[in-house]
Amino acid sequence: MQLTSVVTPFTNENLTLLAQIGVTHVTIRYPGPDLEKLQAFNKQVTNCGLQIAAIEGYLPIENIKLGNERFDEEIAEMKMLLQNMQQAGIPFVCYNFMAGTDWVRTQLDAPERGGALVTGFDVEQAEQAVSLSQTTQQQQTEPITKEALWENLERFLTELLPVAEACDVTLAMHPDDPPLETFMGKSRIMNSVESFERLMALSSSPANGICFCQGTFAEMGVDIPSTIERLGPHIRYVHFRDIRGMRERFVETFHDNGPTDMFAAVQAYQKIGFTGPIRPDHVPQLVGEEAGEPGYTMLGRLHAFGYLQGLIEGAQKS
Repeated sequence: MQLTSVVTPFTNENLTLLAQIGVTHVTIRYPGPDLEKLQAFNKQVTNCGLQIAAIEGYLPIENIKLGNERFDEEIAEMKMLLQNMQQAGIPFVCYNFMAGTDWVRTQLDAPERGGALVTGFDVEQAEQAVSLSQTTQQQQTEPITKEALWENLERFLTELLPVAEACDVTLAMHPDDPPLETFMGKSRIMNSVESFERLMALSSSPANGICFCQGTFAEMGVDIPSTIERLGPHIRYVHFRDIRGMRERFVETFHDNGPTDMFAAVQAYQKIGFTGPIRPDHVPQLVGEEAGEPGYTMLGRLHAFGYLQGLIEGAQKS
């Protein structure tokens, strides 16, 4: 497995810190259509002894999801991204199909162990969630049905998978977070194990893959190790985290302090032969980091990597 991390803030100091603790890869946000900007990121990362594993976040796909008049414009930009990724040698792009929002939380300072701060969600406060979430896109004007979302997703895959294959890039679908039936008047479709099986049935292309976000699948109430085995080789990228609760109401946890058997999860990845990027996701904010971006500060990430490295070594020896 490739130990992979987001980097916030994206500095040489933090890149070097990650290399020092054994991380080999990083994930970056979409830098725009400019190849030179992507190459600059790549040079900065490689100069610090790391590689870029994936691009995720801020992708130009909102109008693709909605299927509106800008669908073709964003498809063209995504095709350009795939071609740029080929030139930069970046193998994964992680995307989601949540229309109108990205991942959403209603609380950004829920207390965890020792007073560390984590994010939480309560469906009864969902109307406030859009204004509280730092990643939400303010596009909630028109409803959209499940049928329309599936149709737009199939159009998206039909257009992009041949290009992704030619560029040796995998599209890894992230589940809806939280995996509700509807949110802010819009339906959601990537909210169950069965929906991911349907996604895989849409195309047998090797570029059609899954980002297995453990926390979001835990929000669905499924058993994580058995679900890893069920989805098997379709899992190409992993977000390693845990939550306490269910899709309607939950809080994040330290990676070693939630209800999921994380060792059994790592054993399941080993069993299915997973060797791709795995990154700790949504870490707690530790003392002194209260002003950082919720879920994306550095100290909790260092703790998470140490824990994950121990689990991987234990699974390899068991």
